[in-house]
Amino acid sequence: MELNNKKVLNAWCSYDWANSVYSLVITSTIFPIYYNVSTREAFNGDRVEFFGFSIENTVLFSYSIAFSFLLIASLSPLLSGMADTGGVKKRMLQIFVLIGSLSCLGLFFFHGANIEYGIILSVLASIGYAGSLVFYNAYLPEIATEDRYDVLSAKGFSMGYIGSVIHLIVCFAFIEFPDIIGIDKDLAVRLSFLTVGVWWLGFAQIALYYLPSDSKDKKRRNYKLISRGYEELRKVFSSLKYHKPIKRFLVSFFFYNMGVQTVMLLAANFGEKELHLSSVKLIVTVLLLQIVAIAGAYFFAWLSKKIGNKSAIAIMIFSWVLICIGAFYTYTEMQFYTLAVAVGLVMGGIQSLSRSTYSKLIPDGTIDTTSYFSFYDVADKLSVVIGTFSFGLMEYLYGSMRYSALSLGVFFIIGLIAIFRFKMPLSNKSAVDQKLEITKS
Repeated sequence: MELNNKKVLNAWCSYDWANSVYSLVITSTIFPIYYNVSTREAFNGDRVEFFGFSIENTVLFSYSIAFSFLLIASLSPLLSGMADTGGVKKRMLQIFVLIGSLSCLGLFFFHGANIEYGIILSVLASIGYAGSLVFYNAYLPEIATEDRYDVLSAKGFSMGYIGSVIHLIVCFAFIEFPDIIGIDKDLAVRLSFLTVGVWWLGFAQIALYYLPSDSKDKKRRNYKLISRGYEELRKVFSSLKYHKPIKRFLVSFFFYNMGVQTVMLLAANFGEKELHLSSVKLIVTVLLLQIVAIAGAYFFAWLSKKIGNKSAIAIMIFSWVLICIGAFYTYTEMQFYTLAVAVGLVMGGIQSLSRSTYSKLIPDGTIDTTSYFSFYDVADKLSVVIGTFSFGLMEYLYGSMRYSALSLGVFFIIGLIAIFRFKMPLSNKSAVDQKLEITKS
């Protein structure tokens, strides 16, 4: 396969354009809002019946997200092993694209009363999205030289952001002015789920057409394929006792990421249920948050050069603690918007700086970094499981999402304490030899 082929590189980036509409429309904005409203109308209140169990609709939504990420965390090592082994990338990418996009298409038929149907499809869409990214990311070393990685990744991210914002604005126009195309508002909302599936599946065909075909020469042994990813995770976990900076950073990341990801996933639910904001106002808020997040990412990248990664992350974690306290006392629309701007500033910064900091901690000379990032990915997903489950549990126990938001502050405080015990190493060269010894043993 010819490296740095312009058509292939652009096709690879196009998959970001294809799938990012899912994370913005289905995960963060329109679907959570519609879910709350439609289930409340169908069950005459916030309490719903799910497979015979009575539960708050937002609690169920939090639990379903936790369940989907638990499945993803369990599958991630297996999928990483398959991606590393090769020979099945395109086939598996196709499968997960179909799972995710068809699930989004199916959400068009969700109307609140069929809550089991809606929850199952939202979980499947989440699995399709996360699973496809494993194989999508694994293509990068096969299509580009190392000097092009950063530029290519940035281009993909930019295309994803632009595409998802354009799509959300179109959906927003349909929802706000449904009379223009002669439909009611409920149908306009459900059409947005349909367009996500069509957009994802349609634009994904560009990448699937141009990306390298699966190799027929590679021998694939199923038992090795299944065990490889988990074995690599075990090796990385065993090596952490020799890499204290990585271990201490991951402890901090695990706890503060519980709060970060939970806020991102459930902020729209909070605004709709606690402040009774309309879907239009919530969608505008999320768009504002996305734009501010980009500025935040660049600002904290600049700040980290001035004061170091550790200090910049510590400032952001402390800001998140204040945000959780602020959420508890947020009662007005203007207070919510102010809080959203604050979230946007630290959301973009802490996500980008966390990944770059972890990259710097990987021992110098490491040939296979996939195992380290697979471990990082599992830690990320498991923290989402605990964070979203805790959020739902606190609402269940106290009857208000305000207490759920306040409880997330505890995770940030633990993460802040852990980051103070972390120290950026001057060099990782000595850690390389220890890693090689572990690998040989």
